[in-house]
Amino acid sequence: MGEVVTTMVFYWGLMLMSYFLMQNGMWIINDVVKSMCRFALGKALGPAIDFVEGREGSASKTWMMQGMFWLILASLFTFEGLWLAYDPHALHSLSSWGYNPTSESLLYAAGFATMYGGVGMLIVASSFHIIPKLADTELASERNGTLVSYLWTLSVLFAVIAAHDSVILGINIFLIATGLHGLAFLAVLINLLLTISERKSALPMPGWLIMLGMLADPISVAASVLGGIESGSVQWLLGHLVTGTFFFATLAGISLYVSSSATGNPLWSRSLTAVTTVGVIATLTPMGYTDGRMAADLLLTTVEDVSMQSTDGIAVAFLMALAIVPVITLVANVMMTLRGGDAFVENPDSAGVPEINLGVSMLLPLAVASLFVQSDTLSHSPELLGISSTLVLMVGWLVMVPLSLGAAQHLFPSVTGRNLLSANRSRWAFWMMGWGAFFGLAITMMADIAQIEAAADSTGIMSGKVRVVGAILFYGTTIGAIMHTLNALSGLYRGKPVSEGRATSTSIARDDYSLTTPTSVRRILAGGAHLDTTVVPVGESDEPGAPTDLH
Repeated sequence: MGEVVTTMVFYWGLMLMSYFLMQNGMWIINDVVKSMCRFALGKALGPAIDFVEGREGSASKTWMMQGMFWLILASLFTFEGLWLAYDPHALHSLSSWGYNPTSESLLYAAGFATMYGGVGMLIVASSFHIIPKLADTELASERNGTLVSYLWTLSVLFAVIAAHDSVILGINIFLIATGLHGLAFLAVLINLLLTISERKSALPMPGWLIMLGMLADPISVAASVLGGIESGSVQWLLGHLVTGTFFFATLAGISLYVSSSATGNPLWSRSLTAVTTVGVIATLTPMGYTDGRMAADLLLTTVEDVSMQSTDGIAVAFLMALAIVPVITLVANVMMTLRGGDAFVENPDSAGVPEINLGVSMLLPLAVASLFVQSDTLSHSPELLGISSTLVLMVGWLVMVPLSLGAAQHLFPSVTGRNLLSANRSRWAFWMMGWGAFFGLAITMMADIAQIEAAADSTGIMSGKVRVVGAILFYGTTIGAIMHTLNALSGLYRGKPVSEGRATSTSIARDDYSLTTPTSVRRILAGGAHLDTTVVPVGESDEPGAPTDLH
C-alpha cells in the first residue's frame, strides 16, 4: 500500500504546487520562462511555422476537424472488431496484402483512435477556444497550435499501427507513438499555460478544471518516477491517472462551460463546481481499462509488469469509490444548468446540447458499473472480466464521445464564423450515433454475459447470434460519425455566416448587469447573473439627439 499512497501524495503535492504557480507566477524568473516558451512555440520551429494559418480560431478549427475524422476511423475499427468477434474470418481476404486483423487488434486500435484521436483532439480544440475566452485574452500561438495538430495525428496513427503489430522491421512502433505524443502534448500544454499567464481577469472554475486535467499527464509521470515507477502497482496507477484524470477533468470543465454558454444560464452551483474540481484531482476515476495493456504499451513495458498487488488494491478501491462523488456533482450541476433554460426541450436544434445531455445522462450509471468491474478485477477470483472490454467501449461512445463532440458542435460557429450546414442532419446524426452505440453495445454486453454464464466460446450459437445483432446496430454509429463530419466540413464552406453583432453568452457568471429597461428576473439570470451580481441601473432619455458642441 505504501507505493500507491506515496505516489498519490507526490501527485497531490505537485498538483497543488502547479496551481499555486499558475496563480502567482514564478517571481523574478517569470518573464524569462515566458520568453523562452514563446520562442519554443514560434521561432524554434523554423520555416515550418510559416506554412500554417495564424488567424484567430484557426488552431481550434484544425484540431476540431481532425478529431471528427478520427471518430469515423474509430467507429469503423470498432464495428469491424465487433463483427470479427462473431465471424473471425470476415476479413480473411486482406491477408493477401499482409494485413491479418483480429477482433482483439481492431478493438485495441479503436481504443487509441477513439480516445486519443477523436476525443483527445476535440478536447484540445475546445480548450484552445474556451481558455482564451475565460481568460479574456488570445491564444498564445495560433500557428503553433495548428502545426502541432498534425504531429498529434501522426502519433495516433503510429499508435493505431502498433496496436496491430507493435514491432516492424525491428523497430518498436509504440516508442515512436509515445515520443511524438509527448512532444505534441508538451506544445499544447505550454500554449495553454502561456495563454492563462496573460489573463486579464480571474479564471473561472471550469477553466481550472481544464488546466488541471491537462497537467495530469506530466505530473502523474513525475509522481510515478518519485514513487517508484519500476513497481507494477505504480505503473498501473500511472495508466489510470494519465487517461482517467486527463479525459475526465478536461471534459468536466468543457461540459460545465458549454452547459452555461449554450443556455445563457450561470452554473447552477459554484460549490458543486468546486467539489468536482477537488474530487477529480483527489480521487481515481474507475472508468477505463482493467488490464493495463494500453498503459503498458505506451510505457514500453510488458502487461505482466503492470499489475496491482492485493495490499495496494485496498487504497486503489477506496480512491475509485470516492470518485463517484465528483461524478455525481458534475452530473447534477450540468443537468440543472441545462434545464434552467429548458435547452433540450425549447431549442432542440441547438447543436451539441443533445450530445451533452446524452453524455451526462450516461456518466453516472457507467461510472458505477466501472467501479464494480474494477473492484471485481482487484479480487482474487474476478468474475466480471468478460464484460470489461464492452464496458470500456460504452464509456467511450456513450460518455466521452458525446461530451467532446457536443462541445465541438456548440463551439463550431464561434470558432469558424459559420454555422453547421444543416441542423436537421446534425439531429439525425445524433440519433444514429446515440441509439447505435447504446443498443449495439448493450446487446454486445448481453452476449458477454451469456458467454460468462454458459462458458461458451465467442462463436457459440447463443453468443454469436447476439453479437452479430450488436455489430449491425453499432454500424449506425459509423453512419452518424460520417454525417457529423460531413455536416461540419460542408459548414466550413457553405454554412450560414455568423453575424458579427450576434448576442452570445460565454460567461460562467457575471459580476455586474446593466439594466436599461424593465425586465424580468428570469431574463437577468439567463444573461449570466447570479445572486451576488450587482444590478446597475442605466439612465435613459427620450429627448431627440443633437450635434455635439465642441466649444
